[in-house]
Amino acid sequence: MNRWILRLAIVLACLVVLPLNSPAPLIYRAGEGWSYEPVGGGKWVKTRAKDQLDVAQNAFDQKDYSVALKAARRTVKTWPLSDYAPQGQYLLARCYEAKGQDERAFKEYQKVLEKYPKVANYQEIMSRQNAIANRYLAGQWFKLWGYIPFFPSMDKTSDMFEKVIKNGPYSEMAPQAQMNIGSAREKQLSFFNRTEPYKQAIKAYEQAADRYHYQKDVAADALFRAGMAYYKQAKTAEYDQSVAGQAIETFTDLMTLFPNDPRLPEVQKIIEDLKTEQARGSLHIARFYEQKRRWDGALVYYNEVVRKDPNSKYAEEAKQRIEALQKRSERTPAQR
Repeated sequence: MNRWILRLAIVLACLVVLPLNSPAPLIYRAGEGWSYEPVGGGKWVKTRAKDQLDVAQNAFDQKDYSVALKAARRTVKTWPLSDYAPQGQYLLARCYEAKGQDERAFKEYQKVLEKYPKVANYQEIMSRQNAIANRYLAGQWFKLWGYIPFFPSMDKTSDMFEKVIKNGPYSEMAPQAQMNIGSAREKQLSFFNRTEPYKQAIKAYEQAADRYHYQKDVAADALFRAGMAYYKQAKTAEYDQSVAGQAIETFTDLMTLFPNDPRLPEVQKIIEDLKTEQARGSLHIARFYEQKRRWDGALVYYNEVVRKDPNSKYAEEAKQRIEALQKRSERTPAQR
């Protein structure tokens, strides 16, 4: 009986000391996690960085992204300081992009640029990041855990474009990336948040006009879009009509700096509409003061209506109210 116990103990001890990399469908490697490998598999694991990268590249070329991803990750994890690590990190990102996991791919591309800023294909990686950000700008949904489509996010999309700009502030794609931040912010509009997205969009457009002022097409388009964002915001405002004034100032800058811009006739019409909008806002405030029996304040704003847009329908009402209030002020206290 003691012999059987001794034999069993020896067998258990052997099982305990067996190496982790024994043939089995599920394999765990430190720093890599669990992966599935059929019995007899694991041939992708190499002992030299170059050989490991070759496995990753060959698997990627054959569109075997599962093996390519594992081999590329092992290249980076095991030999992070080798000359092969940058290409391994790049292939890792390419695999995620090929598998449709764009958000993860973007992050892995970012690691290449941050860890290996002298990588030879820096511009190509930036272009791939920009393309991913543009897909999300077009409405592609972000995914939960990299697999389940969940929701579009203009916040995340804006962050991606900001990274593109940071990676190459004066690259060919940077000006459009800056403009795309404004576009993304405008797409954030909702019933509960009608003004803040416009403010953020305007900030992005104004930064584009300032930072890339030497590119006339970019600067002109940025001013036009900033003016349009002010204009749309003014349409939502009631008491704060200063937004309409900011829109007029922005469009005026566009007309002054770019007198040959083909959009100027449209801009002129918008300015006229904005002045009407200012008159409407002033009339609204004047009515408020009159309801509160604050006659002097009402007169100030009725006069503002006439000054801002003398030919509008609002000016006609304002003139009538000015006349009525003036007659009222001419009466004696006993007659009031």
